[in-house]
Amino acid sequence: MSSPTVIILASGRGERFAASGGGTHKLQARLGDKTVLQHTLDAVQASGLPWHLEDAGHPGMGDSIAAAVRATAQAAGWLILPADLPLIQSDTLRAVAAALSDHEVVVPVYRGQRGHPVGFAARCRPALLALKGNQGAAPVVRAHAAIEFIVDDVGCVTDIDTVEDLQAAARLMQGA
Repeated sequence: MSSPTVIILASGRGERFAASGGGTHKLQARLGDKTVLQHTLDAVQASGLPWHLEDAGHPGMGDSIAAAVRATAQAAGWLILPADLPLIQSDTLRAVAAALSDHEVVVPVYRGQRGHPVGFAARCRPALLALKGNQGAAPVVRAHAAIEFIVDDVGCVTDIDTVEDLQAAARLMQGA
């Protein structure tokens, strides 16, 4: 069986980051020696899974997901990964992908908190293609037999929405 495709969602406007004092788009903000986006891309590339960067402007997250699924219509499934998760581990991506062989929807959970990437089997394609607006894929998760998949990866819940989030991620990178 072929591997699912990682969809990296990079279409958002990053308004909360700007409102918190960020001087650039959050995905272009520096985290150590790279941008937030480059950290995320590096982890995805290191996973060895096929991937697609969805960075065209869309009205909402649901529209972005639907566009990316259309662009990768022949995929064996999808891992939906917001681009603002720079600490995600490539092992987590591979583990969620592997869990899709036995489940329709896989939601990683770190210490009781749901995270990303959320994995969707190919049979979820019609529901993902129908997504619109800002809600994202939550309706698809609710409609299918989603399992919670325990991971030991703080990166799956460490998203960058504010300057404070970026500072917290920098501390995590330094082991503080």
